[in-house]
Amino acid sequence: MSLQSMINWLLPREDHFYEYLEQQARVAQQAIPVLGRFVEEGADYVAIREEVTRIEKEGDRIVDEVLKRLQDTFVTPIDREDLQRLSKKIDDILDYVNVTARSLVIFALQRPTEPMVRQLEVLKESCDVLVEIMPCLRNKQYDTLIQGCQRIHGLEKKADQIFRTELSRLFHDPDVDAKDILRAREVLDHLETAVDSCDAVAETLMNVAVKHA
Repeated sequence: MSLQSMINWLLPREDHFYEYLEQQARVAQQAIPVLGRFVEEGADYVAIREEVTRIEKEGDRIVDEVLKRLQDTFVTPIDREDLQRLSKKIDDILDYVNVTARSLVIFALQRPTEPMVRQLEVLKESCDVLVEIMPCLRNKQYDTLIQGCQRIHGLEKKADQIFRTELSRLFHDPDVDAKDILRAREVLDHLETAVDSCDAVAETLMNVAVKHA
């Protein structure tokens, strides 16, 4: 047994950090159906923005708790840098969901386009996978964790394709108003960035899995 392994075995470790990360993923997941109400006929975008902002603040509270516990904890279950990185990147998902919700109001979106709906579906699936695989970190199910991360990576590619295809179509259509292009670009870009943030979490999880497997 290596010296570090012996130290880890002898000293108590704060495994509740896993619960923080799992809770963060669940909070991010909760914000998606709230944002998703923008596809409904006559949706109240202001109410959506306010509810998403409330959920985003709950995510911020967990991040603050993680940072506080890291300062007070000597031995962590995985590297403290990885814990902090994972917490920050999960929080990024919520941040961009919140930015998307604000954009609905700022840019006076009248109704969502079909690519926006598909992008939202990709984001929802990415968050669902993240919630599904996050406990694998606690349980050291690294093969399952990596497989889930690869699924998220594939979804990120799908989101990128939706964004680029729709943006190209808008700019090549002479009948599309410049304001419509701006609205669509902002909403689609923020949705895609939220999916990118899911992929960033997945990449960090894969690095942790490889390190500890």
